[in-house]
Amino acid sequence: MTSQRVDSASALDGLAGQFAAHRRKLHAIAHRTLGSPWSADDAVQEVWLRLQRADAAMINNLEAWLTTVVSRVCIDMIRQQVSRREDLDRDSTVEAETADSSVDSDPMETMMRSDDLAFALQVVLDSLGPLERLTLVLHDVFALSYDDISPIVERTPVAARQLASRARARLRTVDVGAIRARHETAISAFLDAARKGDFGQLLQLPDPEIELRSDTVAVEIATAGAEYGAPLLARNIRGADAVARVFAGRAELTRPVLIDGIPAAAYITDETTHAVYLITFDADRITRLDVFADPEHLAAL
Repeated sequence: MTSQRVDSASALDGLAGQFAAHRRKLHAIAHRTLGSPWSADDAVQEVWLRLQRADAAMINNLEAWLTTVVSRVCIDMIRQQVSRREDLDRDSTVEAETADSSVDSDPMETMMRSDDLAFALQVVLDSLGPLERLTLVLHDVFALSYDDISPIVERTPVAARQLASRARARLRTVDVGAIRARHETAISAFLDAARKGDFGQLLQLPDPEIELRSDTVAVEIATAGAEYGAPLLARNIRGADAVARVFAGRAELTRPVLIDGIPAAAYITDETTHAVYLITFDADRITRLDVFADPEHLAAL
């Protein structure tokens, strides 16, 4: 009996090691698809739980299995998060569409494979249906073929291609340069107001219901540096007034940066990044700040 327990623990350790090798990719897929690093954490944890319940001996290609599972977890999470059907009815009718020459060659495919894709996707994420989001992310960001995507989204390869084409059509409406410039200006203005302690300006820039979330390491770093002007971070803070108080007269060492082409901010000293601020906008107002200092998250970014 003891020997069986040892063997089981050893097998689980081995499985955990294999899972860890793919964890960063899984988190990246979930983050791109869900738009939230915290939701991505939840999705990856769910994948790990499902892997533990699965018969690992029957999995021929672990990377493909994990990609499929995290993709379906993301679809489920999106469907649970929205109160409307979010284009699911349109997704169900794609199979009836027939292929033509325009389906085989989308002129946007090559152009969108850049940092502009990541930024444009963030801007329009909530307007895309779950399958459109996922197909575009898997194909244009992670270079999976439509044949590989087909069983994941439970559509034919042609229908999967059409899902991605519809998503790209939505991306074409995004003026990447103009919106990115406005976001960069807003972030710079926010940091400038923080350094100057301009409380009135700090209240103008965020959405009234802004949410600030920080990981444990970020909170620890900020607490240790509070007397030296670090922001007064906590795990979760909501509301423009409360968030303004966190940053007023602080954030001296936080500067604007681009992460995958997306405007953000980072706490940097001596060319070392200690924390990053992922910033979500809605109509040019800051609606969410996600602060990460955990080495695993920083490595993924």
